[in-house]
Amino acid sequence: MGRTTSSSLLLTFTFIVSLSSLTCPSLSASTDAFVFGGCTQQKYVQDSPFESNLNSLLTSLVNSATYSSYNNYTIMGSSPQDVVYGLYQCRGDLSMPDCATCVARAVSQLGVLCAQTCGGALQLQGCYVKYDNTTFLGVEDKTVVLKKCGPSVGYDTDAMNLRDAVLGGLARTGGAYRVGGSGDVQGVAQCIGDLSTGECQDCLSEAIMRLKSDCGTADYGDMFLAKCYARYTTGGPHVYTKSHSGK
Repeated sequence: MGRTTSSSLLLTFTFIVSLSSLTCPSLSASTDAFVFGGCTQQKYVQDSPFESNLNSLLTSLVNSATYSSYNNYTIMGSSPQDVVYGLYQCRGDLSMPDCATCVARAVSQLGVLCAQTCGGALQLQGCYVKYDNTTFLGVEDKTVVLKKCGPSVGYDTDAMNLRDAVLGGLARTGGAYRVGGSGDVQGVAQCIGDLSTGECQDCLSEAIMRLKSDCGTADYGDMFLAKCYARYTTGGPHVYTKSHSGK
């Protein structure tokens, strides 16, 4: 029962997870591959000032992704209900062209998935985009959004020790984007760019702790919290960065 999704955000967001992402552990898939998405229940009025501001925000996110791997924007309105907040975050190993392509794809998919909703979030393999009419920028949030655990490989002391060592290395390594590996075990972790250094460390420590406790002897595990994620795989072919990348 390792493959579960969090229900604690359903009061705010209704999250959708692709069935393929639950059954396929490979992370060498396209950076555009869907991981999860969610929308708020609240709707906005078509052709309203909020819709105009949202379109401006999403355009700003797409344009910014051509030169920066992270950014956030607040589009003010003539009244409080017209304000919209948003951000994007690309995976730390992506080139700027790949980042821009991923964010553009995410924004396009959000327009379909969350049509006329006041808030939406979408995680692709290579990037994350979120907008809302309530501010979330700079707010640490360790709510579990998505948890995936692969099938158990049985308790192999050497494999589990390697897994724990890799995850421990991720926990100790500085920076918002962290990768590590030993043997066939690979791991990756990343924070959203609006967190402080201390908040990022706190969030990743929580994600890594949950991975170890919740996924047990699983051959791979993904733990996405609202503002960070940690992932690992014990299957050598399943990689977390682009196979052609020299980074």
